[in-house]
Amino acid sequence: MRYHTDKESVLRISSGILGAFLISTGIIYAQNTSVTGKILSSFESPADLQKLKLTNARVSLTPEHVTEGKNALEVDFAGPGAASIEFLPESSPWDWHDFGAIAVDVSNLADQEIWIGLELRDAAPTDGLANYVGGGGNVSPHDTVSYYYPIGSSSPLEHGMRGGPPMVPGVAPVSGISGSNRRLEAGHVTACKLTFRYPAGVKSVVIDNLRLLPPFSYDGIVDAFGQYTRADWPGKVANARDLLAQKQQEEEEIKAYPTLPARDAYGGWASGPRVAATGFFATVKRDGKWWLVDPEGHLFFSQGIDVIDSRPGGDSFTFVEGRKEMFSWLPAGDDPICKYYGHEDHAIYGRVKSGQTYGFYLANLYRKYGPDWPAAWRTSALDRLRAWGFNTIGNWSDPALYAYKKVPYTATIEIQGNYARISSSLDYWGKMHDPFDPAFVRAVDQSVWRGTEKYRDDPWCIGYFIDNEISWGNGSGSDTEHFGLVYGTLSGGPGSPAKKAFVTQLKSRYPTVEQLNKAWGSTFASWQALLDRSYRPPTSLAAAMKDDFSKFLTAFADQYFQTVRDAVRKYDPHHLYLGCRFAWRTAEAVNAAARYVDVVSFNIYRSHLDPQGWGFAASLDKACIIGEFHFGAVDRGMFHSGLVTTPNQQARAAMYKQYLESVEDNPAFVGCHWFQYYDEPLTGRSYDGENYNIGFVSVTDTPYSEMVEAAKAVASELYSRRGGK
Repeated sequence: MRYHTDKESVLRISSGILGAFLISTGIIYAQNTSVTGKILSSFESPADLQKLKLTNARVSLTPEHVTEGKNALEVDFAGPGAASIEFLPESSPWDWHDFGAIAVDVSNLADQEIWIGLELRDAAPTDGLANYVGGGGNVSPHDTVSYYYPIGSSSPLEHGMRGGPPMVPGVAPVSGISGSNRRLEAGHVTACKLTFRYPAGVKSVVIDNLRLLPPFSYDGIVDAFGQYTRADWPGKVANARDLLAQKQQEEEEIKAYPTLPARDAYGGWASGPRVAATGFFATVKRDGKWWLVDPEGHLFFSQGIDVIDSRPGGDSFTFVEGRKEMFSWLPAGDDPICKYYGHEDHAIYGRVKSGQTYGFYLANLYRKYGPDWPAAWRTSALDRLRAWGFNTIGNWSDPALYAYKKVPYTATIEIQGNYARISSSLDYWGKMHDPFDPAFVRAVDQSVWRGTEKYRDDPWCIGYFIDNEISWGNGSGSDTEHFGLVYGTLSGGPGSPAKKAFVTQLKSRYPTVEQLNKAWGSTFASWQALLDRSYRPPTSLAAAMKDDFSKFLTAFADQYFQTVRDAVRKYDPHHLYLGCRFAWRTAEAVNAAARYVDVVSFNIYRSHLDPQGWGFAASLDKACIIGEFHFGAVDRGMFHSGLVTTPNQQARAAMYKQYLESVEDNPAFVGCHWFQYYDEPLTGRSYDGENYNIGFVSVTDTPYSEMVEAAKAVASELYSRRGGK
């Protein structure tokens, strides 16, 4: 998730009690209630039911679980999996430009969690969901939650952010807002759709009070420390003296308890079993469980944090260009913290694509540690890791940390170069490498040579993550998603290296093109005709075509992983190849990875590692590691909880413990790395607007004490739990 946003794995843990959401978190908001909203429907009469378009659902009025008026709408599911109800305007599109959001109350009657999506459309439905923007969230068993989706000038997307300030107490924003690069025309809304996803056995849900909320002003929402101005919470920094007091207190705590007992210098299991030491990190399977092995020969389970980085221009910078009204104070003149202004030219999402940025986190480090803060901050970060129970510096961290030889690290390599690429149709961070292109092979050689040069002899380096969340496709989706790389390959022309490789593979199975045509139902006049023209297969594949596509996906993945593996072995035979950090994956790609990498890596944004869903990892017979996970909450002044949401910091810490223990209990996994060290900027990181509460520390470098204590507790029991003692 370095460059990571709303994915299929978005999850929300609901707040529990409607109307007490914000009160229960300990955060106090100042609200402007002078402007009222508008009720669209509180489902009071049978006539309201005639306006609905239903899919896999039946509806009726009920006096139960009412939040407005005398009745609510009960939605009975007519079949398994998913259902929806759609609200359509009677004649012309709705004009909602005077309002700030649409909201709805949802009551889950079941013993299992359900998901609700809140979506809007502002164009004719020419291509289905592509015309929608919106998001969703989970509703816990027997819980009532109120969700909203912001629109118009109140939408955080209009201000270059993923999440915006709370609009009304007791109403939570949906998570995973889609359409980050698309603006909803609030004055021309053509449909409002509620979608429900539910497990087997769930029969119904109740909704009520579909309404529009008043607009919200973003002026002056950020203070001099990068915090939200319209709220107070425990630990909020009021002045520079608070920063210094926190620093002194934390230094005293770490001095008293600098590290956990029974750890060797690398953070390995000093009192546990030993295996043959190689002087570098390695893997071993022992008693049916995979482990890392540190350079001293001790068993090692990697607990890490990503993006421990304070370099200028990184994730801690936010746009001020075109948004200065949002900041109540910015430095000027000869103020020394003016040096933390920056510039961004390559934003991929948001209203502003280039211009001036500011790094509040770095400014706070200057205030806290003084003019020579970089060295003091690095020492503090490393001391924190050891005291909190972490033993790994994760991806995208400052390489200057490595030289201290205090905490092992994973190095990062990105394959870059000028070579052919292929669309998988799920190309969030760009098209996929064409591994059959000789130019790709040369690019891998150069990228790996440069990326390993500084670390190849360092025993503190665990290994290399190479690439991140690349576009493999979605093996649990439709044929077009699963085999998207094959569809993309066939759309190419005769110059496509991948297409040439695919045609060669097909020729080995089908002696003539006529036999291919019979199997595929195609009409190619010759093999050359297939190679020359762009071809779009049907969206649903016949068995023979699906088998051919699967075989090519396997060959494609083999070619990619073998090429990278060979380069790693050529330039650094000592360190581990840690894979490509799967976010989207197919079975073909994962199985290929296991044949070539030393450790198969996944980015898994869930509340825990489900033992059934991830049971397949054992069949890979290769060590696995989690490169990214996180959870967030909005009870300490942040606007978005990230990809997995909890109601408050206490629940966030409890989920951390649950997640770590679920990973420790899976025999295939040898570690997991939290994303990331500090919260993203309140007003969104400059290149994509993410503003998630996902840090172990806040923008003021203040640790979240609940998370720290949870990390210590888990780490103190890690090796005895993993080792079965």
